[in-house]
Amino acid sequence: MFDSVLVANRGEIAVRVIRALKANGIRSVAVYSDADADALHVRLADEAVRIGPAAARESYLSIPRIIDAALSSGAQAIHPGYGFLAENTEFARACEQAGIVFVGPPAGAIDAMGDKIRAKLTVEAAGVPVVPGRTKPGMSDDDLVDAALEIGFPVLLKPSAGGGGKGMRLVHASEELRDAIESARREARGSFGDDTLLIERFITNPRHIEIQVLADRHGNVIHLGERECSLQRRHQKIIEEAPSPFLSVVQREAMGRAAVEAARSVGYVGAGTVEFIVDGSSGDYFFMEMNTRLQVEHPVTEMVTGVDLVEWQLRVAAGEVLDLDVSLTGHSVEARIYAEDPARGFLPTGGRVLSLSEPGDVRVDSALRVGLVVGSDYDPMLAKVIAHGRTRAEALRKLDAALGRFVLLGVTTNIPFLRSLLRDEDVRSGALDTGLVERKLESLVSNEIPDEVYVAAGLERSLVPPSGNSTLDDPWELPGGWRVGEHAWTQWRINDVDVRVRGDEVVVGQADPVCAAARLEGDDLIVGTRRYAMAREGDVLWLGRDGHSWALTEAEFLVGASGPAAGSGGPVKSPMPGTVLVVRAAAGDHVTAGQALFVVEAMKMEHTVTAPVDGVLTDVQVQPGQQVALDQPLAVVVPHEE
Repeated sequence: MFDSVLVANRGEIAVRVIRALKANGIRSVAVYSDADADALHVRLADEAVRIGPAAARESYLSIPRIIDAALSSGAQAIHPGYGFLAENTEFARACEQAGIVFVGPPAGAIDAMGDKIRAKLTVEAAGVPVVPGRTKPGMSDDDLVDAALEIGFPVLLKPSAGGGGKGMRLVHASEELRDAIESARREARGSFGDDTLLIERFITNPRHIEIQVLADRHGNVIHLGERECSLQRRHQKIIEEAPSPFLSVVQREAMGRAAVEAARSVGYVGAGTVEFIVDGSSGDYFFMEMNTRLQVEHPVTEMVTGVDLVEWQLRVAAGEVLDLDVSLTGHSVEARIYAEDPARGFLPTGGRVLSLSEPGDVRVDSALRVGLVVGSDYDPMLAKVIAHGRTRAEALRKLDAALGRFVLLGVTTNIPFLRSLLRDEDVRSGALDTGLVERKLESLVSNEIPDEVYVAAGLERSLVPPSGNSTLDDPWELPGGWRVGEHAWTQWRINDVDVRVRGDEVVVGQADPVCAAARLEGDDLIVGTRRYAMAREGDVLWLGRDGHSWALTEAEFLVGASGPAAGSGGPVKSPMPGTVLVVRAAAGDHVTAGQALFVVEAMKMEHTVTAPVDGVLTDVQVQPGQQVALDQPLAVVVPHEE
């Protein structure tokens, strides 16, 4: 076994690998960009090496800097995690040339499976069924249009390089096709440096089921069962489980054999995943792609098999013989926690972690810590919560309960959405397909803040002295509205909602007064029988309960004040912190409601900013390549009537 291994990654996967190294008595070396100088993976490692600025291309994606870090630290091997350089053929070859063991498959296997076109042709020759489509290399836009008309709609555009749903576009009609091709090529080029596309028939009622494989250097290849990954949004997995509630024992063995043959066809070594699209009506399955690395969702396989996949990656890379006897026990479900706001179309968020409490009775793979700044430089996934039960129902219950106990204040996350999804009737029954989330999105997402939260915020303000005054001797300065003889009403504007407080009485907007006693207990706010986790940053009060977190912004109370009317003109703002990729209109242009004006990218996600009304575009304040903050004005639309 190795004495020292460098982990060429960051975030929760770097933490996961470093902990596995420590458990096996192996010295760990972390790498970090300037943005991650104080990250958890840096703190946990035995040694940490700076590799550059925040930009991934100059740090985590820089092959020379990673190799130099390994050589200077004396690392014998490099574990790439997932993402970044994990499936980069050049990187695997660079490791070999430098005399460093790459903890992953041979460069040839990465090359064969990294190109989806070549991968489909390879496994098809090995007798593995593939999705009907056109997989010729170097197809032009016109070629893709012709192929779509031949295959019939709906079709799925997919980058030949990369994965994770980046650059994939589902197209339902011919008039949408060319814009989709342009967008898919741009995102693929930005994410993988390669804008080659292939096109496939879109399987209706599809289930996404993948097989975990493991292979050694001595010709042994096994599979460790399947994972169901059908709960997705925009081709990005959200909740995964093992085993699948859909497959029979016979289907599992058939798909397992196909996965093993796919791995053998390219001389695979290490841990990998063969992904299949399965027709939920007929049960027919088709090869989609092979991920030549560890998967984000690998913990659910570990929970039901008892096999530590990272440990076996290291063992195989060190030349050991694979001698596992695999059996499945119970059921495991994983939920991915993202820095995103479901109420704003799942746009990436950011901020500083002010308060954190992770559940202790389930597995949590996380790199979170209090004080961590979540920016827009990297993927928005923050943590994974994984539950195991004797049955699927038990595992689902445990996961839901654990998410309810997860406290994260300072960064808006998708935890409430995850809990709603876990409680959906179809999810509970196992009637899954890859379109389920999109169909039910409206019922799974809410942007309403309950009145009781405004009550809690109002009462909290009556308990806490104004900022900068830890002790107040003058009763006229107390926020509780003290007056001779009685309390007066104090008034707050919280998230554009008027909140009035007098003693234990609170009025939210035009609602009737409610009475509630409140007290502070450590970092918690107790209102009646409800306990809220609490943190404050400037004029923003964060409250958390049952997996929810609310950012409540206080402003000076103004009688009769109100927000802008829906559908009015005014500033066009960035919906997320990120980078302006495209500016589609110029100052003075006449624009129509819904017209695309800007494309902003953050955390590998593109978002198109549109005109709110018909009008004239003025005061364009940004250009391509410019960094922008959340809600930063990009331009102004002046309605025609003005």
